[in-house]
Amino acid sequence: MKAVILAGGLGRRLKPLTNLLPKPLLPINGEQTVLEIQISQLSKFGFDEIYIATNYKAEMIESYLGDGSKYGVKLTYSKETQPLGTCGPIALLKNNLTEPFLVMNGDIITELNYKEFYDFGINSTSKLSVCTKELVQPFDFGNVIVKENKIVEIKEKPELTFLIIAGIYLMKPSIFEFIPLKQYFGMDALMQKLLSSSETIFSYTTKEYWIDVGRVEDLDQARKDMTNQNDTR
Repeated sequence: MKAVILAGGLGRRLKPLTNLLPKPLLPINGEQTVLEIQISQLSKFGFDEIYIATNYKAEMIESYLGDGSKYGVKLTYSKETQPLGTCGPIALLKNNLTEPFLVMNGDIITELNYKEFYDFGINSTSKLSVCTKELVQPFDFGNVIVKENKIVEIKEKPELTFLIIAGIYLMKPSIFEFIPLKQYFGMDALMQKLLSSSETIFSYTTKEYWIDVGRVEDLDQARKDMTNQNDTR
């Protein structure tokens, strides 16, 4: 099975950490980087051909990971010559991706069962299936319920629930008719294009551990989570 990891971002929200290292090579648990955790998880679920889409500090990523043999997978690298967004880099790999393939952002750490998500996607009728995650966020103000100018109820600091895109996708080769070649193109634009063409997009909601390490506070949280996880083993 094939997977693409989008690892070309500049990591602006993680500066100054990303002045020296690209975001996917930031260490998480003292031993593994973000990319190494992703590759290990993908390999665990049967993905043996992984494409790394790079841009910022691409040579450093390729030098660090090598050909993938130390992780039990085959790694192939694709480098942008111009910024192509979160979806555009996939078009550069069109000739290699002739079967259903998984795509994920290079700043996601998760315990998602990738094989179950893959099977969900290939068994669907959609060109694109999107992994989603339910997040619960506290609301810092009381919610006042008013009827006829009278306060009838106060919900003190309620929690708000959102269903978000988890940055993991299952695509079929027919998706390439919707992705322009060598143009800046985002995942949001792809989904809007599909919906405008009356294409169905399926959602697979994961209940497993998931975190986006694109911000310093989330990177710190991921490191704490990994430390706690190792301590309980």
